[in-house]
Amino acid sequence: MQNTIDRLVKKNRKWVKKGHVATYIPELAKQDPGLLGISISELGCDQWNAGDWQVPFTLQSIAKVPAFICALQDNTLEVLTRKISVAPTANGFNSIENLETRNEQKPLNPMINSGAIAAISMVSGASLEEKFQRIFHMIKKMAGNTNLKINQAVYCSEKQTGDRNRSLAYYMKSTGIIDIDVEELLDVYFRLCSIEVNCQDVAKMAGVLAGDGNFSPDGSPLFDTQTAKIAKAVMATCGMYDGSGDFAVEVGLPGKSGVGGGIMAVVPKKMGIGVLGPALDIKGNSLAGWKLLQDLSLELGLSIF
Repeated sequence: MQNTIDRLVKKNRKWVKKGHVATYIPELAKQDPGLLGISISELGCDQWNAGDWQVPFTLQSIAKVPAFICALQDNTLEVLTRKISVAPTANGFNSIENLETRNEQKPLNPMINSGAIAAISMVSGASLEEKFQRIFHMIKKMAGNTNLKINQAVYCSEKQTGDRNRSLAYYMKSTGIIDIDVEELLDVYFRLCSIEVNCQDVAKMAGVLAGDGNFSPDGSPLFDTQTAKIAKAVMATCGMYDGSGDFAVEVGLPGKSGVGGGIMAVVPKKMGIGVLGPALDIKGNSLAGWKLLQDLSLELGLSIF
């Protein structure tokens, strides 16, 4: 395994020159586009790392997965889907058009911005701070890392430039999808996106999903098998934004990307994978990270299809 991932990281570094770091969040524009790293967390507790796996980055949209898991734990799927669908999108992750013209003004799925914001609002908590702490605790438990912190520079940058997300949230407030304070809700969203991790943290998070919620880094069950199955199904169909279909064909794994360059991929019953490659394709997914996962899946026969 070690020789394989060392070789594949080296092979796929060429792709970092084909992508571009996210610039609409100014702090993310400072990332090194040449980075590429991977961690693999097998359910038998073996851990494999290669490339720039130790370099910290922010979760960004990968945080949508634990937020969705918490919302599933606190609501039945029937209740949850009254406000958020689980349908793929052919539009970008911050599309306003989807809300205005499609799906009865509900977010199409919890892996795009509007759906994640709505999902956070449905997480249990007497206050929005309690909702944040509940999701943050889930992230720490999944990663097996109680020392995770918010990158304050990225958080402030997101909050200052997040007008598109404000538009989505206020629109949902006007249609009744959201019924709580928009600015406080968005603050939770921005903080979750700004949690700093490395590839190993993300691999361990994915490993919990690979073990259907029953195999966390500290040995405690975090959520039930049905919740894990739903989360993985939505990741497989929606987790890579409007590139999800291509990812399913080329990689064949439930995945979730973030514009910080991370990808979380799940090999059910076997392993979790965390990848970093800040140079993105036009849809907001790590270009070199995608290619690395594609090669890894092909060599090891990981596709679930």
